[in-house]
Amino acid sequence: MKTTIATLALAGSLASALAAIATPAAAEDAKEKCYGIAMKGQNDCAAGPGTTCAGTSKIDYQQNAFKLVPKGTCVSMKTPTGHGMLEQGPAPA
Repeated sequence: MKTTIATLALAGSLASALAAIATPAAAEDAKEKCYGIAMKGQNDCAAGPGTTCAGTSKIDYQQNAFKLVPKGTCVSMKTPTGHGMLEQGPAPA
C-alpha cells in the first residue's frame, strides 16, 4: 500500500515537473513583437540601430524597439504617438 502511494506521488511530481518545463515554450508561442509601445529602456531584445538588446531603447515609444505582448493585442495598444505596430518602424533621428 505504502509503495503504491509513493509511486503515485512520484509520478505526479514528475508529471508536474514536465508540465512546468513545457509551459514557457507554449507561453512564448502566444506572444508577438509589438513595436512602438516600449518606454525608454524597457524594450525587449533587438531595438534596432544604435542599441544592443533588451533595455536599450533611447526614447519612449521608439518605433524600432519592441515589447512582447499577447498575440492579437498589439495593434489595439494606443500610445501618444499612435498604435502598436507588428512591423519595425524607422529608427529615431
